[in-house]
Amino acid sequence: MVEQRTGKLRIFIGYAAGVGKTYHMLEEAQQLKAQGVDVVIGYFEPHGRKDTIARTEGLELVPRKIVDYRGSTFEEMDTDAILARHPAVCVVDEFPHTNVPGSERLKRWEDVQALLDAGIDVLTTMNIQHLESLNDQVWQITGIRVRETIPDWVMEQADQVVMIDVTPRALLNRLERGVVYGREKAERALQNFFRESTLVALREMALRQTAHEVEHRSMAEGDAWAADNGGSPRPDQQHRILVLVTPDPETAMLIRRAKRVGDFLDAECFAVTVQPSGGLAGLPECDRESIERHLNFARNLHIETRILVGEDVPAGLVDFARRNQITQIFLARPRDRDWRSLFGRDLIQRIVGLARDRQVVIVSPREPVAGMS
Repeated sequence: MVEQRTGKLRIFIGYAAGVGKTYHMLEEAQQLKAQGVDVVIGYFEPHGRKDTIARTEGLELVPRKIVDYRGSTFEEMDTDAILARHPAVCVVDEFPHTNVPGSERLKRWEDVQALLDAGIDVLTTMNIQHLESLNDQVWQITGIRVRETIPDWVMEQADQVVMIDVTPRALLNRLERGVVYGREKAERALQNFFRESTLVALREMALRQTAHEVEHRSMAEGDAWAADNGGSPRPDQQHRILVLVTPDPETAMLIRRAKRVGDFLDAECFAVTVQPSGGLAGLPECDRESIERHLNFARNLHIETRILVGEDVPAGLVDFARRNQITQIFLARPRDRDWRSLFGRDLIQRIVGLARDRQVVIVSPREPVAGMS
């Protein structure tokens, strides 16, 4: 009898609503579908966000289950229907959600566990303030007691945690433009949870937790290495950060962000570009100048730079990460996606897929303040 494999869990985490967790999760689902993977949406919360809703196009949606409670009807994820359908991958939004009383399981993360136990891979989303061990810290920062939490061990069992990052100022800009919530809800949010000082503190908490998750996985890898090497500790077991350098203007922002996190973690940083010829001479002049400028900028910040030889950027980047014990890979989500044709379709999703044993941080671009260029 063949033993049932356990599904893989990938969590897209952020520090507040609107940073882009669900959007990136759905982009990943679209990429998997394009590769011929059987993927369905088990639960999706649109929040009226047009760009995010557009990313569901063409993906199979499992209808929600109607639950009666105290004379009212509610919609929940239909876990039994998903298990019966048994896709290879299921997309589940809002991981920490509490189900309506009378549901088979109390929490959505328990529903997800049932899917994983059945061998279904799951992509899911959550914000850092829903982690149980941080509940008191979040209350001190925000003055709000978060009721929907998940135990820390649930996150620790994840095969990959992908942090979606955006600056607090850019997030506030999104909120003010109505991208995150409707006007009335946005105005209330700006007066309460979405104060800039609060977002800054939550973002720092998310970065700290991301580092903790990296350390947890590094320790597990180190224990495995020691078991295979007579109990000796693995050498060079420390945080290391890798930045992908492309012609995109946001690369400079990405390098600065990685440098700050590197200083915070006392981590070594690398800035890397992958080119077929191993040099930049074959690139169009504007792209060559942009990459040279970014590499020089990284060197000025005392970041080690490399130009790798390779036709396949994601494979070359992840191979370098593994050979150099990289713990975090920083990627910029470009504002203008045309440059991605230089490197192949859906570059970010391919790197995330290949780097399952690494921490991936996807940094959203800066957004101009209204009235400014």
